[in-house]
Amino acid sequence: MRARALMALVLAGGLAACSGIHGRQERGPTLAQGGGWRWDYLSAGSFDLATAVKPYAPGPGGDVLTVYIEGDGLAYLSAREPSQDPTPTDPLALRLAMGHPGAGPVAYLARPCQYVMETRPRNCQVGYWTKARLAPEVVDSASLALDRLKADAHAQHLVLVGYSGGGGLAAVLAERRADVAGLVTVSGNLDFGLWTKMLDLTPLSQSVDPVADAAKLAGRPQVHFVGADDKVVDVAIAQSFVAHQPGAQASIITVPGQDHGCCWAAAWATLARRPEMKAIPGWLP
Repeated sequence: MRARALMALVLAGGLAACSGIHGRQERGPTLAQGGGWRWDYLSAGSFDLATAVKPYAPGPGGDVLTVYIEGDGLAYLSAREPSQDPTPTDPLALRLAMGHPGAGPVAYLARPCQYVMETRPRNCQVGYWTKARLAPEVVDSASLALDRLKADAHAQHLVLVGYSGGGGLAAVLAERRADVAGLVTVSGNLDFGLWTKMLDLTPLSQSVDPVADAAKLAGRPQVHFVGADDKVVDVAIAQSFVAHQPGAQASIITVPGQDHGCCWAAAWATLARRPEMKAIPGWLP
């Protein structure tokens, strides 16, 4: 693995020397609850998953639940040392969710073992945020969580929004579920084979590759945001994913000045209202 690629991955995880485990565990709940959202944990298959839900009064757009899925978090402490707790230092997908422009119900879904290591670390092993980050049991757990969130919202359809590795999970879920009406990714890792090749990384052999069944999404609307300065997930990843879908209804938007982490949350109010987003069901009021 090249040193430059390794460092990019570490930085993408939001490594901060002053950010202790307890501080990271509290950051998501504090942010969500401070914005009036309900923070909770769902027992979903093999894992307990952290969630946050925006208070919602039924009205226009209520048929569609939009779920934002977190990235890989703090997967590594250094180039060769995996973290013992993948909770992100900055819950970027949660920040995006809290800036969602639509009028319908919105929820946030963390990845396995994020925000739970101190209280409910069921089945949490390092592989689930390294080589097995999209293992079949991870996908199954997330799908069960979506079932619960959807039922609680009394929604009929889902729109999935995934950041970084959460984009890959969102894509796999969309490929497997008929109720996903739209897919949005932000710096989404959508082709593991190409990604590991481009960064000279060890293949994610225990993970489902989103690109493998990408053709199943050819008829569903998608928007993929890519940072022009992103050194972790190149625009070629989104291009490959879309190229595997004959007749894809997909837009790829390259955003100047954006890298893998900065500054998507600050730009989201503008990006989320771009004309391309009108293709996503229930997105705008």
